[in-house]
Amino acid sequence: MRKLLLTLLLCLTAGAGAQAQTTVIPLWPEGVPNAKPHPGPEKVDGTFISNVSQPSLTYYPAASDRPARTAVIICPGGSYQFLASDHEGKQYAQWLSKLGVAAFVLKYRLADHGHPAPLQDVLRALRTVRAHAADYGVAPDRVGVMGSSAGGHLAASAATLFDDPAGRTGAALDTVSARPDFALLVYPVITLTPPAAHEGSRYALLGAHPTPEQVKAMSVETRVTAQTPPVFLVHAQDDGAVPVENSILFYQALTRARVPAEMHLVEHGGHGAGMGGSADFSRWPRRAEEWLRDHKLIAQ
Repeated sequence: MRKLLLTLLLCLTAGAGAQAQTTVIPLWPEGVPNAKPHPGPEKVDGTFISNVSQPSLTYYPAASDRPARTAVIICPGGSYQFLASDHEGKQYAQWLSKLGVAAFVLKYRLADHGHPAPLQDVLRALRTVRAHAADYGVAPDRVGVMGSSAGGHLAASAATLFDDPAGRTGAALDTVSARPDFALLVYPVITLTPPAAHEGSRYALLGAHPTPEQVKAMSVETRVTAQTPPVFLVHAQDDGAVPVENSILFYQALTRARVPAEMHLVEHGGHGAGMGGSADFSRWPRRAEEWLRDHKLIAQ
């Protein structure tokens, strides 16, 4: 193991079927950029985390019997106000691990920091995993990102804003590409522009009175280019929190830019179900597995 791994903190993961051991990786060992003075303790309410001041990755190794040499960084949702760390974090990681994928759950900064802190954290996460790909048994050109709800917005931001100057802090890792090689988006927030905007996420990220330019810049359907990586999308038509138009807008932008994309829309599923929910919605992990196989990211 290289120097980075000497700084890792080991913790046991409880629960039947969980990984025997996970690893917590500090994202900013040299100091968190734009850190708030006296941030207070991190808040944990059941499986929901808020007041994050020390971003990190929790690493779930790929199943040793079927390593795919692929990694995924997972961004839990929570309106940029908290992190749904279990059903949109840990559960995704355990599912991916069983598929042979090295999974990393991102604990990122939230509304108390605002933009660009979450973007800085996800781009640093991508650079960290790619720079140390050999340590995790993955290929540096097989590092993807995944997110749900506001975490889907953050993952989509990584897929479209990977070269954003705000993601560079002057560290040596800035020379490593932060472009994800693919993205998996589950009922994502995409636009911050009415009428399809999720107003809670916009407020948490940009504040009460963002300028029109700020809103457009962080409405990531406007930031898609031919360099955006392939994307898998899933959303329910009856989502009452994040309108299904968010995924549709992103898919249309990807199609215009000729970016490979696959979208699954179901009639019933609501919002925030993770890998559960209605019978129709809960089929998405199987469809995602097929997509990963089609893109040669997991074994046939």
